[in-house]
Amino acid sequence: MKSIATLGPEGSSSWQAAKRFDPEAEIKLYPNTPSVIRAFTEKQTELALIPVYNTREGESIEYFRVMEKIRSAHWVNNVVLPIHLSLGALDDVHDLSMLIGKSNNFRQCEEYITNNYPLLPQLTVSDLQQAINDVKEKQRTDHGFIANEEFLLTNGLVVREREVAPHNQTRFAVISATASEPTGYDATALLTLPLNDRVGLLVDILSEFSRRGINMIDMRTESDVKTQKLQIYLEAEGHIKDAVLANAVKAISEQIIQEPGVFQVLGSFPRVDMRTKHISTFGFIGTGDMSKWFAHRLENEGYKSVLTGRTSAVQPEEMIPRVDVVVICVPISATAAAIEKYGPLLRDGQALIIMAGVAENALDVAIAKTRPGVEIMLVHNLWGPQTKTMKNKNATVVRTKRSGLLCSEFEAFLYKHGALINQDSPSQHDLLMGVGQKLPTTVSVALAMTLRENKIPQDEIGTHSTLTSLYGILAMARVHTQNPRTYAEIMATTGDGRKIVKSFVENLVKLMDMANEGKIDELCTIIDENRQYLTDDFLNARMNQSLAVDETLGKIIRK
Repeated sequence: MKSIATLGPEGSSSWQAAKRFDPEAEIKLYPNTPSVIRAFTEKQTELALIPVYNTREGESIEYFRVMEKIRSAHWVNNVVLPIHLSLGALDDVHDLSMLIGKSNNFRQCEEYITNNYPLLPQLTVSDLQQAINDVKEKQRTDHGFIANEEFLLTNGLVVREREVAPHNQTRFAVISATASEPTGYDATALLTLPLNDRVGLLVDILSEFSRRGINMIDMRTESDVKTQKLQIYLEAEGHIKDAVLANAVKAISEQIIQEPGVFQVLGSFPRVDMRTKHISTFGFIGTGDMSKWFAHRLENEGYKSVLTGRTSAVQPEEMIPRVDVVVICVPISATAAAIEKYGPLLRDGQALIIMAGVAENALDVAIAKTRPGVEIMLVHNLWGPQTKTMKNKNATVVRTKRSGLLCSEFEAFLYKHGALINQDSPSQHDLLMGVGQKLPTTVSVALAMTLRENKIPQDEIGTHSTLTSLYGILAMARVHTQNPRTYAEIMATTGDGRKIVKSFVENLVKLMDMANEGKIDELCTIIDENRQYLTDDFLNARMNQSLAVDETLGKIIRK
């Protein structure tokens, strides 16, 4: 039988959390956090459990100041407990003249007390059990207690009002002498030693995590009590044994802070999400690289995912009843047929997310072929499966009148990972896709055809190009290193994007005729009109994007 040290008395929130973590454990109760940690370090118990965060109070500073002193302890797990604070007294008849409770309970109920008992004095006690015993002995019917409902009832008090602090949850840390092993859905808590101050230190540290695609769950700074130097607490997604996180911590220590060993790893543990999740499982129709890319990242967020297709062990018909969200991620030309086939199988309360480059036709089919209670949304990610992170990558979201909580949760997932989300109508999306993908792809393929048909030597292309024109050459070459079907599908899409390519072709012929006729003044007029349309703000924004492209391509070349 394991033993757990935690805060008393019996029936307290900490006691309930310990019982939830291990109902069979021997629970030893102590009056304050330092005494809990002391009992653990002196090996009076195998585990310790202490509150570290409350949704109404924030972080428990006391915990971190204690933890930094015990290097042999490891934060290995968490318990999230709803805290049902209530107002209790000996009866519900007499008016109250005083409120009694622990300091943290008063902080959590501050709004309720301000609205209902703004003039009553508050007596803060460390031993609530003793305070109740004293009030019962003296029959002080005018004294009220703020505590969790179970504790009040256990002590024979009348609950005068329930849930005086709604949406109240506390996160408890489980401390062990043995570090945890990775689970695949972990987080790591880190604390620095006191640091010498430096301009831009926080920004540089966060950038090191960000560029590796590591999400920060929590961060705060404190001043060391003795030296008044800065200390930083960080909680990042991932286990410290994960190479990407370990390398980030190493780089920050050695290159950013320039003090190897400056981080104390408080522990790695199964990740805790204090948010309410409405989705448990995603089911993908399509087993291609993009489906696998999203499924992997959703699993890292704690969701389950199932991939189905023509050759998968589980077929889509079997998968659909088992999941909350169905994601159709197939080639553009097959999207409408997949929706027609599988859309009728979805039940009310599920969601259908269509990952495709064309919106209007796909959404029309989805709305026609699914039940009215099925949520529907289209997402077009403008990156490929070779991309490491979504950070600063464009994603278009086309919501419908039937997009609800489940669709919003998936959109929040994209936002969390740094995707630049653009909200479009179906027609606007298809038109802009003509500008952003259909036209550039068509031009790139036509340019390569032209070079090939005219037998232009590859080595001589760069010698006659300006830096500006090289971007077009480079884009053309990159298109032809990718999956040809992807780009063939883009060129063959229907929708309003075709207008853009058709307009471009017409204007190209018009310009060629004017150039052949030597109409230089007319060409200058057109260029000047275009210049008025392409503003300085547009140019500066696109130049910033081009710098990001340069950095990305530079990394690819160096590999």
